[in-house]
Amino acid sequence: MSFKILGHNYIGGQRSGEGDVQLHSVDAATGALFETPFLTATDKEVAAAVHAAEKAYPAYRATTSEQRAAFLEAVADEIDALGDDFIAQVARETALPAAPRLTGERARTSGQMRLFAKVLRRGDFYGARIDTALPERKPLPRPDVRQYKIGVGPVAVFGASNFPLAFSVAGGDTAAALAAGCPVVFKAHTGHLVTSELVADAIERAVKKTGMPAGTFNMVYGDRVGAQLVKSAGIQAVGFTGSLRGGRALCDMAAARPQPIPVFAEMSSINPIILMPEALKVRGEAIAKDLAGSVTVGVGQLCTSPGLLMGVKSPELTAFIEKLSAAFGGANPATMLNSGGLSHYNSGVARLTQLPGVKVISTGGSSYTQAVPHLFQADASLLFSKEAPLEEEVFGPSTVIVELESREQLLDFAANMHGQLTATLQAEIGDLQGNEDLIAILEQKAGRLLLNGYPTGVEVCDAMVHGGPYPATSDARGTSVGTLAIERFLRPVCYQNYPDSMLPAPLKNANPLGLLRLVDGEQTRAVVG
Repeated sequence: MSFKILGHNYIGGQRSGEGDVQLHSVDAATGALFETPFLTATDKEVAAAVHAAEKAYPAYRATTSEQRAAFLEAVADEIDALGDDFIAQVARETALPAAPRLTGERARTSGQMRLFAKVLRRGDFYGARIDTALPERKPLPRPDVRQYKIGVGPVAVFGASNFPLAFSVAGGDTAAALAAGCPVVFKAHTGHLVTSELVADAIERAVKKTGMPAGTFNMVYGDRVGAQLVKSAGIQAVGFTGSLRGGRALCDMAAARPQPIPVFAEMSSINPIILMPEALKVRGEAIAKDLAGSVTVGVGQLCTSPGLLMGVKSPELTAFIEKLSAAFGGANPATMLNSGGLSHYNSGVARLTQLPGVKVISTGGSSYTQAVPHLFQADASLLFSKEAPLEEEVFGPSTVIVELESREQLLDFAANMHGQLTATLQAEIGDLQGNEDLIAILEQKAGRLLLNGYPTGVEVCDAMVHGGPYPATSDARGTSVGTLAIERFLRPVCYQNYPDSMLPAPLKNANPLGLLRLVDGEQTRAVVG
C-alpha cells in the first residue's frame, strides 16, 4: 500500500505497477528485505491525504475535549493490545531489544496518549481569559473581550528513526496535535514501514470506535513525499524529529510558502556534561560507569546522548579519564537501527579520528557490521575553533572529553556554544557555590538543565522540556515531550462583544467546563456576572 485515509478504503486500490516506486522494510540484523513492498505515494495521493485532513478539521475541531480524550484513550488501548508478535516485528525492523526497550516504548506511547487525555479533561490548554466590559470607564469604555485557544489546523508529522513507537506514528507529536484538535497527516519513516502500518491500523480502529471524522489521521509512505506535504496549502504546522539537515530543509520550505507555517523540528544536540572536581573526587568511579552506560544505551541512538564531556584540568579529572576509558573498554559493539545509521556513525568516528588535536583513548572492541563504542579526547582549543568540530553531532555510541585550562575557559565556551537539548552538571554542593554565573549561561543555551543525572531518559510529564535553542530545535519556545507540547499546535482567538449564547463553552459566563480562568486579572473558577 502507499497511502490510506482512515475510515476509507486504500486510495487508488490496485495499481498497474508501471512507474510505481517500491519501498521495502529491511531486517535490521540481517539486511534481508521484507516480502511485502510499500509504494511511494503519488503526488495525487499526497494531495488527497491533505484534502482529507482539511475536510475533517471543522468536524474534528468541533468535538468536545471529552470526546477527544476518549479517542486518545481508545488509541492507547489499541496500542496496548498490540502483542508479542507486534513487538517481535518492531525488533526485526529496528534491531532494538524486545524487552525492556520495545515493551517499555510501547507503554510510553500509550501513556503519552492517556496523559494528553488528562490534559483535555483538565482544560488548562484552553488558556481562557476574560476581561468583562467596563461601560462606565473614562475616557473610553472597555468592551467585553474573551480569549481561548484552538487547534491551528491539519498538521504534518514526520516519524523519527530512533523511536519507532514513541516518536513515530502514534508518538508525542501526533498525540499533541490530535489533542489540540488538529487532524494529522503522518509521513511514515522508511526504517520501520511495517511497524508504522500496524500502529496506523490501531489508530484507525480507535477512529471508528469513537466516531471521529474520517481523515482525522492518515498516513503516506515515501522518501520524497515530505516536501509536498510541507508545501501543501492545507497543512498549517509541521512536527519533525531528525537530522539538522532535514529539519532545516523543512523550515526553509515552510518559510518560503505563500503562507508561511511553523515547523517544530528537533534536530541536533551534543548534550554537554560538565564534570566538577568535588563530584569526581567523591563519585568518580560511579560517574564513569554510569556515563559510559548513558553514552552507549540504545547504541547511542538517542537525541539526548552525551556527546561532549568537559572539566577543568585537575588530578581528579585525570583519574576520572582513566576510569572512563576502562568503562568504555568494557563496552561491546552493537547493531544499529539500519545500515545507513551505521555508515553515518562510522563517518563521524572517522572525521573525529582524523581531526588534529583529537585522539582515540578507548574503544569497545572491533566490528565491521556493528557500531563500536569510542571515547575520544580533544584539545581544548578545538572548542573555540570557528568550524566548531566538536559540536557536530555523531549519532551513535561515542563521546569526546576535553580538559579545560581554567574556569574562565569553561565560561567562555559555555557562552558561545550552540543551543542544546540538555546541559548537565556533575557537581557536589561545594562545586555549585560560586558557579551561579555558569548556571545562568546554561539557562540560555539548553532546554533542560540536569544536576547529577544523565540526559538519556526523558520523563513524559507536565514539567518536561524536550527542546532548546537552535540547532537543538527550530523553535526554543516549544517542547516535543510532555504536556506543554500541545501549545505548538494551538493559536489564540479573541471574541469581542459576543453574546454569551454565541461564545464557545470555555468562555461562557456560567463556566460549564469548570475551568480555572483569568477573569479581570484574577484566577478563578467562578461564574461571570
